[in-house]
Amino acid sequence: ECITGTLYTYPENWRAFKAQIAAQYSGARLKVASSPPAFTFGQTNRAPAFLNNFPLGKVPAFQGDDGFCLFESNAIAHYLSNDALRGATPQAAAQILQWVSFADSEIIPPASAWVFPTLGIMQFNKQATEQAKEDVKKVLTVLNQHLNTRTFLVGERVSLADITVVCSMLWLYKQVLEPSFRQPYPNVTRWFVTCINQPQFKTVLGDVKLCEKMAQFDAKKFAEMQPKKEAPPKKEKGGKEAAKPQEKKEKKKEEKKPAQEEEMDDCDAVLAAEPKTKDPFAHLPKSPFVMDEFKRKYSNEDTLSVAIPHFWEHFDREGYSIWYSVYKYPEELTLTFKSCNLITGMFQRLDKLRKNAFASVILFGTNNDSSISGIWIFRGQELAFTLSEDWQIDYESYDWRKLDPNSEECKTMVKEYFAWEGDFKHVGKAFNQGKVFK
Repeated sequence: ECITGTLYTYPENWRAFKAQIAAQYSGARLKVASSPPAFTFGQTNRAPAFLNNFPLGKVPAFQGDDGFCLFESNAIAHYLSNDALRGATPQAAAQILQWVSFADSEIIPPASAWVFPTLGIMQFNKQATEQAKEDVKKVLTVLNQHLNTRTFLVGERVSLADITVVCSMLWLYKQVLEPSFRQPYPNVTRWFVTCINQPQFKTVLGDVKLCEKMAQFDAKKFAEMQPKKEAPPKKEKGGKEAAKPQEKKEKKKEEKKPAQEEEMDDCDAVLAAEPKTKDPFAHLPKSPFVMDEFKRKYSNEDTLSVAIPHFWEHFDREGYSIWYSVYKYPEELTLTFKSCNLITGMFQRLDKLRKNAFASVILFGTNNDSSISGIWIFRGQELAFTLSEDWQIDYESYDWRKLDPNSEECKTMVKEYFAWEGDFKHVGKAFNQGKVFK
């Protein structure tokens, strides 16, 4: 009978790919829950209902429609496979298990140590990277030798061995295995390319581009990603925290691999957060409205005669929504320059939202007698702030009301707020100054 169920994961998770590719071969019907509302990394997997089924709170995690639950990506891939993928004889099945274990113990630790710093999710350590390169060469030598007389790792066709080892090597091939580095291992690259071009792999992985130039440590990205992780504990306990790096080094010497794996889970968490910060709007269908084009018109041409007509001509009512916001605590607003800082501070914290939003927010009135309100355009039909934890600092200080783009009220407000001129009847105070989020 056909297996049906749901795979919980964050987007673009190589561990989840193993199960997804296996399901492509076996015909298992797999729903992938990787984006809100079905799955929000850091929220869904910490909820009691999820932890009840998957006590570690890690993904990928599988729940069958019959209630059967599994964690650990290799177990899930195994369950979703058919006999051909698992190995038809006890010998073949054991060889497949051998390569699956090889991927976990021999490929992943050095691959992570080498690749993670290039993604900015782990500090660069020259010695560790050099050691990792040597370990990767060993792995490639073993694979190259084995594939000298074989098309696939076990038997004459794709098995779980190929699926698992390919997925474990994805980051290596995408980030660091430049042509000169991979040149001594032609059998491995031939096999890798053969696998990723199988329709069942391609459906899941899309087009995998082999690395042209070896990626290096991304210090800027590392610095950007650090504060979130490192800063809070430091404040709490300076002394203890300061002693920690030394401990960690010693621990690494004693038991090199476990320490690396520990770190990897950390890194996995950051990796997982990354696609989320990259594009929280990925779940929405493409929109014909080109926000950047409108922003260019708004910045460079006349607002009333060019930008606003352009906006209404191209605005996509399905793909975008228009919101009116009012600051909830006008009685607390004192000097106008301080009130303006409230607006610009919010804009700065929402920096990553710029691509999918536009706003004109206005301060009305004078010192100690003012109000703040604005018009916001968001991708999608919901308030965008809920899509990312980073965006939730300011928005609750405002009341939000969704406007009907076809209403006269909305047309008037858009016109007045975009142009910074008009009656602003709903405010009852004079225009002081405006700020644009674009």
